[in-house]
Amino acid sequence: MARAYIALGSNLRDPAQEVRQAMAELATLPGTRLVRPSSLYRTAPVGYDNQPDFINAVAEIETSLDPIALLHAILALENQHGRERPFPNAPRVLDLDLLLYDEVTMNSTELTLPHPRMHQRGFVLLPLAEIAPELHIAGQGKVADLAAQCADQGVALLEEDNA
Repeated sequence: MARAYIALGSNLRDPAQEVRQAMAELATLPGTRLVRPSSLYRTAPVGYDNQPDFINAVAEIETSLDPIALLHAILALENQHGRERPFPNAPRVLDLDLLLYDEVTMNSTELTLPHPRMHQRGFVLLPLAEIAPELHIAGQGKVADLAAQCADQGVALLEEDNA
């Protein structure tokens, strides 16, 4: 079984519910077990500002799926939730990104591992640091150290009462 980390995000419909539902659905993927979910975080949009805030989280899973099969499975989950891609950084019902897959590094037309921008994104690093602070991102450093550098990116732990 491989250990993988998946980022989840939503800013349409009921974003907190979309992320919670997708988190549960990750555990239903073939040969996959949800090991640890992060808390939910509220995040200001990046890249295209004229949209609602996002709700973000990260899931740690164990899976027997290879990286490409896992990518296809999470893209299918996005589609089941009604994901559309009208333009880069557009609002979305559900966004799932494969961040890390064991110690695998790859750069194909379909998938790059580790995720190429994760080390710069507080909305990924803060929830990831919550569940795996000692994790090391190849070529970048320890997750806890990288997350500390993103503390000013407008990412806040979501109060569960307000979700």
